[in-house]
Amino acid sequence: MKFRLLSLEGVAEEKVQWRLFLLHSRAKPQKASFFGNGVDVNSRSRPTLFVWFSVFKWSMVEQMRMRAKKKATCPGLGLFYTVLSAFVFSVASLLLKKIEDVHSVEVSAFRCVFQMAFVLPGLIYYKTGFLGPKNKRIFLFFRGFFGSSAMVLLYYAFQVMPLADATVITFSSPVFTSLLARIFLKEKYGIWDLLFTLFAITGVVLIARPPFLFGSNVTGIEGSYTDHLKGTVAAVTSTVCGALTFVIIRKVGKSVHYFLSIWYYAVIGLMGCVITLFVMNEWRLPYCGKDRVLIILIGLLGLGGQIFLTKALQIEKAGPVAIMKTMDVVFAFILQILFLNHLPTWWTVGGALCVVASSSGTAIRKWRQSLKNKQNEI
Repeated sequence: MKFRLLSLEGVAEEKVQWRLFLLHSRAKPQKASFFGNGVDVNSRSRPTLFVWFSVFKWSMVEQMRMRAKKKATCPGLGLFYTVLSAFVFSVASLLLKKIEDVHSVEVSAFRCVFQMAFVLPGLIYYKTGFLGPKNKRIFLFFRGFFGSSAMVLLYYAFQVMPLADATVITFSSPVFTSLLARIFLKEKYGIWDLLFTLFAITGVVLIARPPFLFGSNVTGIEGSYTDHLKGTVAAVTSTVCGALTFVIIRKVGKSVHYFLSIWYYAVIGLMGCVITLFVMNEWRLPYCGKDRVLIILIGLLGLGGQIFLTKALQIEKAGPVAIMKTMDVVFAFILQILFLNHLPTWWTVGGALCVVASSSGTAIRKWRQSLKNKQNEI
């Protein structure tokens, strides 16, 4: 019968002490001190129940001590990574607004190239292959299709409507994720989820301001109302595609390496962008050096934001991270006012409050459910 008594922290120290105990137990009969606690061990007999309990107790205490020390060294690091990720993504969106002569689909294609360059060494290192398991390829394909579609539509929305408006609409993704998870994964969807969904829809309506509700004289938009409406539809569709991506990732689970998931996202996105650009006859290199630099910065910032968000989820729980991601909306408002000289209307502020409230409520509710499930398992 084998016992696994080693913790993740202090593994080397525990191995040495465990081997010393085994050496003592195989030696000639004598009184031996077990880890300095004065336990007499008869080397000719198996360790007593008290000895095993002492080993288990010492191991658990050591784990708690090391974990407490690790948490105390840098509290709030995961939330800091979340805020940094939100800031980096907001800056990338701002730079996208500054590009003048490049279509959003072409910017998305360059973003996919950066993703492929980052993921390819990981695929080779982890030996995951480029196609994945046969029974998961269809899920990976749709993950790449919906994920890349969400990116292209989001970039288009950033170009044709105010930065804060597009950010707020896409922030309602957790609400749509809960609804789609109920449809496809048969997860619970209660009255609170319905209430949060209605709040999110209300926020989107306040931002879109359709003429049949608000009249034909709509203020506080960029360009014509037709472009504003197109951007709203693109942002909502991007949100739904992103929610479908989350549902597919949840369906696949940990059976597929996350590098392979990103690889499908980048490859299918690049193929779709190139085909769309040739059909639209919009493929061209940027005319000036500024746009080229901005495209490179957008790719690097998008990659950096993904890394910071991944680090945050590795350190901190998903609930606090989802709540702290509301800083995306705050940064979008600040950057829009400072660098685009565009003051948001009260309708936009009201819509932002509705969407942030619904998304935060959904995150808190899911977080509490996960904590209850863990307590029940214990």
